[in-house]
Order: sequence, then C-alpha cells, then structure tokens
Amino acid sequence: MSNSDDSSKGPRGRAGTVRLLTAAVFALAGLIFVTSFNTSKGTNIRTDDSMRKLSDLIHERSRGNTALEQSAGALRKQVDALAERDNGSSDAEDARLRALQAGAGTQEITGKALSVTLNDAPPDAKARIPNVPEPQPNDLVIHQQDVQAVVNALWQGGAKGIQVMDQRLISTSAVRCVGNTLILQGRVYSPPFKVTAVGDPAALRKSLAASPAIQNYQLYVNAYGLGWKVDEHKALTLPGYSGTVDLHYAKPVESATASR
Repeated sequence: MSNSDDSSKGPRGRAGTVRLLTAAVFALAGLIFVTSFNTSKGTNIRTDDSMRKLSDLIHERSRGNTALEQSAGALRKQVDALAERDNGSSDAEDARLRALQAGAGTQEITGKALSVTLNDAPPDAKARIPNVPEPQPNDLVIHQQDVQAVVNALWQGGAKGIQVMDQRLISTSAVRCVGNTLILQGRVYSPPFKVTAVGDPAALRKSLAASPAIQNYQLYVNAYGLGWKVDEHKALTLPGYSGTVDLHYAKPVESATASR
C-alpha cells in the first residue's frame, strides 16, 4: 500500500509543478509585454523616425563630403599651378603630363556629348502591354545595374570622359545604389539619375543600343513606364574630378597576425 500511495502522489506532484511553471511563464510574458509597451510608449518600435534620422545623417555626411571635395579641388588647382610654374620641364614632358591628367579624369574636358537620364516609374504604374503581369515594386525603380549598364556602354562607345550627376568618374569610381538612392564617392543622390559622356554621339548611341542590359531595361520602359531620355549636346564641358585620389585597400590586423 505504501508503494501505491507514493505512486499516486507522484503524478499529482508533477502536475502541481507544471501548473506552477506555466503560471511563471505567463507572468514573465506579461512583464515582457509591459516593458515593451513602456519602451515604445504605446507605438510601433520600428517607426519611420529611426529611418528618417538615418536618412538625415546620410544626407548630412553627403553635404560635408561635398564641401570637403570642393575645398580639396581648390587646393589641388593651386598646387598644380605652382608645380607647372616651377617644374622647369620641357614642352614634351608638359604634353605628356596633360595627357595623363586627361586620362585620369582630373582635368576638364569639352566636346560633343550625350546624356542619358534614368528615372523611376510612377508608384501606381500599371502594365502598358497586354499579357504582361502587373509590376512588382522592384519593377518600378532604377537599380544599380541599370546605371552601371549605361556607364559601361558609354565607355565601350568611346567616351572620353563620363560624369554621373555632378561628379566626374575616374578609374576608382564605384556606382552603388542603396534602396532608390545612388551613392557615388561619398555623396547621395535621388532619382532621376543623369549620366553624361563626352564623345561621338553617334558611336555612343550605337553602343547604348547594342547593350543587352539596356535592351532588357527598355522592356521595362515599354511595359511599366520607367524613365529613359537621351539628349545630344553640340558642346559640353565636364569638370575634372576634384576628390581624393588616394587608394584605399584592406590591411592585415597586426594583433591578429602576431597571435598566429
């Protein structure tokens, strides 16, 4: 009988423990909900305020980078003027230096030009062609590969110099998009995005038309109304690149290397 009594008390003891743990879990959950409510003050924790603050910070840094680039460009012009005055080099050396500067994109360039403007489609855009599915949000915005495709096609078309928005491209320039904004050399731009190239307009147009990536983009232009505009200019001057020309590259961490 004693063994029977002990076994009958065992399950009831475990059931009581389970009820106690269940009550504790609910109490903890209630505490978490109250804490979350007090933290968010009754609103959604992930509000647009945090995103707005981040956007403001990005634009503030972009304006700061613009001011620094303008200052650096002015100082570089002074240095170049002093170097040209005092270098004592021959005419051939001067000509070679100017050619290198032109190739590097640090000097302004003037000539016939072609500009391409890309823009988002209206947010409420519908399919314009029968039997085409209705657009998804990503179908209506300019992507990084779209801008890159235009830049690459213009280079292939023999462009002597390219400017994206108000910045001259050089060999280390990287065209990147975050969301629907363009980040170029530390500065942020919103659509429409304008790419301008100095060169033979006919050759540049031919290269644009031959690009498979741009042909694909044109499908979305026709289907959903993405922006595409090409303009020719009889004479246009692109400014020289005025930002830093220092190369940035990864370096091994000394402490990590020493510990191995």
